[in-house]
Amino acid sequence: MPVLNRAELSRTGVIFVALLLAICATGAAAREFRAADTQSEDYPTVQALRYMGALIAERSGGRHEVKVFHSRQLGEEKETIEQTRAGAIDLNRTNVALIGNFVPAMNVLAMPFLFRSIEHMQKVLDGPIGNEILGSFEPYGFVGLAFYDSGARSIYNVVRPVRSIADLRGLRIRVQQSELMSQMIRSLGAEPVELPYGQVLTGLTNHLIDGAENNWPSFVTTDHYKHAGHYTLTEHTMSPEVLVISLKAWKSLSADDQTLFREAAARSSRFMREKWRDLEEQSQRKAIEAGVTIVRDIDRKPFEDAMAAVYSKAGRDPAAAALIERIRKVE
Repeated sequence: MPVLNRAELSRTGVIFVALLLAICATGAAAREFRAADTQSEDYPTVQALRYMGALIAERSGGRHEVKVFHSRQLGEEKETIEQTRAGAIDLNRTNVALIGNFVPAMNVLAMPFLFRSIEHMQKVLDGPIGNEILGSFEPYGFVGLAFYDSGARSIYNVVRPVRSIADLRGLRIRVQQSELMSQMIRSLGAEPVELPYGQVLTGLTNHLIDGAENNWPSFVTTDHYKHAGHYTLTEHTMSPEVLVISLKAWKSLSADDQTLFREAAARSSRFMREKWRDLEEQSQRKAIEAGVTIVRDIDRKPFEDAMAAVYSKAGRDPAAAALIERIRKVE
């Protein structure tokens, strides 16, 4: 056996300690990220989160994994947003109307009749305005990663076809737990009832509510279409979904890993859009086959005109007014 002198022993010890520290650091950096989604397992947003997780696991060499909790396993959206803000949940897919209770810019994206079409919405979100909005989350405990599509939301009910604003009068319509959404329904002459997403089906079957408002896939995948046989294409909002990561989880990532998460989120957004288009078509066909009465030919102008007070209130905030104007100018 060769005999090492004191200098060689010292160098060997330093190398050993350095290697040990590197191994410990790598172990500390590796972790599992918990992602929340209230939708069912096969829903496009859940599939997109899993797709993102697979990309992250592959590109991090297995150091990072994303475990997706779907179907409200971690709570309703309002609860999971609060948990994400506190750092108890790492990633969260949520509708902009609910997170707007924390991040003001999100309320603008939820404004009724703001986007002229899905194409208009995507152009806004994929451009500078979308990037600026995602960059505005940090002061509120989140980091915005990507937008997911959510189609257009329309009104459905169990009582009668809605062909005009007059037909909404007196109906109890479920809305998200958002003051903006309550104000919108109130402006249309109906009575808003704020309920968590998971309680809508029970509300319809027990006649606690007369109807609700949502997109085609949510209307069908939740079985709401089996009870609410009248669906009117008001398409009053085209507010997207947003994927956020808690600021606490974000700060635990290295700069390289932060880039990895952003790139994986952007790719999952494109993946989700493809899945969404397919599900929208399938859902609409299923509702038609089930005999749902679909009112397509409504005069939207009276609905839009009824939003004057909603926009007047939003316009009191100079930042919101400027953002609304910028969005409207996007061609």
